[in-house]
Amino acid sequence: MARQAGVRLTLGMAEDLNVSAGSKEEQYMSLIPQIAGLLEGETDLIANLGNICAALHEQFRWLWVGFYLVKEDELVLGPFQGPVACTRIRRGRGVCGSAWQQKKTLLVPDVEQFPGHIACSSRSRSEIVIPVVRKGEVLGVLDVDSDALASFDLTDEIYLTRITDMLVFGD
Repeated sequence: MARQAGVRLTLGMAEDLNVSAGSKEEQYMSLIPQIAGLLEGETDLIANLGNICAALHEQFRWLWVGFYLVKEDELVLGPFQGPVACTRIRRGRGVCGSAWQQKKTLLVPDVEQFPGHIACSSRSRSEIVIPVVRKGEVLGVLDVDSDALASFDLTDEIYLTRITDMLVFGD
């Protein structure tokens, strides 16, 4: 790590994300090492969540990318990129609360078809929610929304799970 004018820089990382083209898988393959570089040596969870959101949003231009963190009996809004969002979500409510309750990824090709969907943004058309599970406990969820139908698939599930697995929650 180097310090310049009070700013911590990771050696080898450019100031800007290297946004790549190609298939969705190729884009993830290019992005994951860059995210790993951003996380390397940084122990602050909120900083790391923020950089992951920014990197995913910049690469894929999705409508909304963010984390909700489990606090007592609710998911509470964490770092995100996109329009303003719901602040608190109860277990079992909407896609995020359901993914938390079920401890599994939920792919929703059309949010209007999901029973109990919470419309934080009327522009959201499809969604994927990845629970962040450690030692059998959900600590939070990564929520990604698109303004297009059926934007997410197994490729997203695989690579977004790899990204959330890189997070350290003080465990």
